[in-house]
Amino acid sequence: MEKKINVDVKELKDKSKGFIHEFKEFVSRGNVMDMAVGVIIGAAFSDVVTALTKDIINPLINGIGGAEVGGSIKIYGGQRILYGDFITSIINFFIMAFVLFLLLKFFNKLISVGKKEQVKEVEVKSSEEAELLKEIRDLLKDKKFK
Repeated sequence: MEKKINVDVKELKDKSKGFIHEFKEFVSRGNVMDMAVGVIIGAAFSDVVTALTKDIINPLINGIGGAEVGGSIKIYGGQRILYGDFITSIINFFIMAFVLFLLLKFFNKLISVGKKEQVKEVEVKSSEEAELLKEIRDLLKDKKFK
């Protein structure tokens, strides 16, 4: 029984070494740093979009349409439903989605301009057997077997 426990512990150590090795490879590839930079820039961009929506777009909507975007509804127990904040979040989402769409479209265009595909015309020479088979096919078509 002791041997089985020792073997299981050894297998667990080997598996954990494999996991740690895999994690080290993942971190050393550089993807983690790229992801971290992306998250930080995304958070900063999110703050900019939120400020744009709350400080510029919502006042414009209030001034033009006369509707208040920052409204709320009072419900039982003194609680409030902040529907204005929800509308602001929806506007933020659409602005961010639109900007990401434009960025991806721009980068895809840059990539496609950089990689012009060159199509080479290849002349295919058929073998003698293929030529004979084509002649037989043509002869059979001419006779129109029924």
